[in-house]
Amino acid sequence: MKPEILVLASIYPPAIAELEREFTVHKLWTAADPDAYMKEVSGRVRGMVTTGLVGFGRRHLDMLPKLEIIACFGIGHEGMDLAAARARGVVVTNTPIAIAQSVADLALGLILTVMRRICESDRFVRAGKWPAGPFPMGWELAGKTCGIIGMGKIGSAIAKRAEVFGMSVCYHGPHPKQDVAYPYHSDLESMARLSDCLVVACPAIPATRNLIDACMLDALGPEGFLINVARGSIVDEQALIAALNDGRIAGMGTDVFWDEPRVPAELTRMENVVIVPHIGSSTREIREERQAKLLANLRAHFSGKPVLTPVLAIAEK
Repeated sequence: MKPEILVLASIYPPAIAELEREFTVHKLWTAADPDAYMKEVSGRVRGMVTTGLVGFGRRHLDMLPKLEIIACFGIGHEGMDLAAARARGVVVTNTPIAIAQSVADLALGLILTVMRRICESDRFVRAGKWPAGPFPMGWELAGKTCGIIGMGKIGSAIAKRAEVFGMSVCYHGPHPKQDVAYPYHSDLESMARLSDCLVVACPAIPATRNLIDACMLDALGPEGFLINVARGSIVDEQALIAALNDGRIAGMGTDVFWDEPRVPAELTRMENVVIVPHIGSSTREIREERQAKLLANLRAHFSGKPVLTPVLAIAEK
């Protein structure tokens, strides 16, 4: 008999198809009443699949008494109650993959798109406005300063790309990096004042919650652009909307939001904002590798072997 697993959210369709070939799959996101659905299958579910954004909580474990393993399709685990899983002896895995290059590609795409007004000009042509006159000018990247918040793997990859476009790079973080030659700013506000484009590429931790607030946006100024490829919680969304409405910053490009997948209606109406649906790692290559690791972890566990990429490893029989 196939092991039964509960999938909390929609993931890469080929991964769902492969799961269905090997397991009895219950799709929680399709249920009209998720809690009632979980109660219905609770006595049979031995595995659970989630994502880094959805995570899992104690209530999931309490409702699934037979649960043995939670497999995350992704790398983030800030939304996972690992203490609850540990207390229950539930194995937790994820799918660690090098995504820095893909996220950096998107960051540069957002910089280029918002500063050169590519989406705006596309809408301009589609609306038939070109015959009436030329489209307003954008900004060049060359000669501008790109301030990067977080000089980890993603920040470093963004910096290299920005340099290719002729931008000067500086960075902010908790401390200077010994192997990084770019100018370091311990004071974020001073770096924002120097930056034409401020890129958020730091982790979402309590210390970075609402890091980009009204003061930081005012420091960036009316000719400055904000790019966020990290997490929505790092930017004070209401302060951002107010700054954009008032023209206190020039524009923004982002693929992350406070309450994904819900995006504030105000942002969707702004011409100088480029918004995409959290696609930093949404490439076929990354999804296929995550699929392979997700299945490998589940197969190993249900065949009595150690999982390959544990976040929380429990001694397995």
